[in-house]
Amino acid sequence: MSLFDLDGRVAVITGSSRGIGRAIAQRLAEHGARVVISSRSLEACRSVADDINAARGEARAIAVEANISSKDGLRSLVDRTHDAFGSIDILVCNAATNVHFGPLSGITDEQFRKIFDNNVLSNHWLIQLVAPDMIARHDGAIVIISSVAGLVGSSLVGAYGVSKAADFQLARNLAAELGPHNVRVNCIAPGIVRTKFARALWENPEICRSTEAHTPLRRLGEPDDVAGVAVFLAAPAGRFVTGQAIVVDGGAVAAASALGE
Repeated sequence: MSLFDLDGRVAVITGSSRGIGRAIAQRLAEHGARVVISSRSLEACRSVADDINAARGEARAIAVEANISSKDGLRSLVDRTHDAFGSIDILVCNAATNVHFGPLSGITDEQFRKIFDNNVLSNHWLIQLVAPDMIARHDGAIVIISSVAGLVGSSLVGAYGVSKAADFQLARNLAAELGPHNVRVNCIAPGIVRTKFARALWENPEICRSTEAHTPLRRLGEPDDVAGVAVFLAAPAGRFVTGQAIVVDGGAVAAASALGE
């Protein structure tokens, strides 16, 4: 069996109508997985699913609208996946929120709670809904898309960083709990990637120039840079990796860069 063979596997990817999530869904499907495209926009999800199905020449993707802030919505996402494809083998928790840029001194309680609820609690909810499938088969892979913002201090994305640091610990705890069932849980920590979500950072000329200058590879990330790592963690190639945070940032953290500041 190929180390990257995902034939017959079922993958759910949140926030997959664009950016990193879309790239991950496309690459998982390319390696044989059946994928569920999910975000708040059903129309956008259908567009991605249609593209994947056209490229693969078969019905390998479906679109399911789901808001990560709704536990009922996530339960419906899992139920509809079961109806269409059966049990879930791979879960990628990619959807996230950042409603405040700037120092923590300027954030409201409501904004802080929204960031934490959408970036941490929703992941906990969805993993708890999906884990029984994986435990029953004694096999599964869960990937949480965190961020280097959870590894360094920042006066620009502080609350977001707090939530992403919590995701690292969520993955470690769940790796310890689910490991005896042969279920792996890992995080990917991207640096600044050229997506709509991170536009406030990379469209700022000063931040963009500084980040590129302090990144050993001298560029920002692209969605496929993250997707390749997600495929590795979901595939047999990553079968002995769990509880880890894999940094995908062109070497910026290793070179002591702090998100371009």
